[in-house]
Amino acid sequence: MSQVANCPTCGGKSKIKETNGVISYEALQDENIIKKVSQLKKAMESFKVKAEKLEKELMALKTD
Repeated sequence: MSQVANCPTCGGKSKIKETNGVISYEALQDENIIKKVSQLKKAMESFKVKAEKLEKELMALKTD
């Protein structure tokens, strides 16, 4: 995951990238943020489904 910090020039949120000791800042656009949040939501839903499945499996093993 990208590192995020405040840009020293504009004060907005931006991604940090360091290349050969030089730090560059790339402003985060609303589109980028919405895309990342969407990806995180999908990942969390996937983990939730897996956790529920494992919980049911565990309960079945406990009852046997």
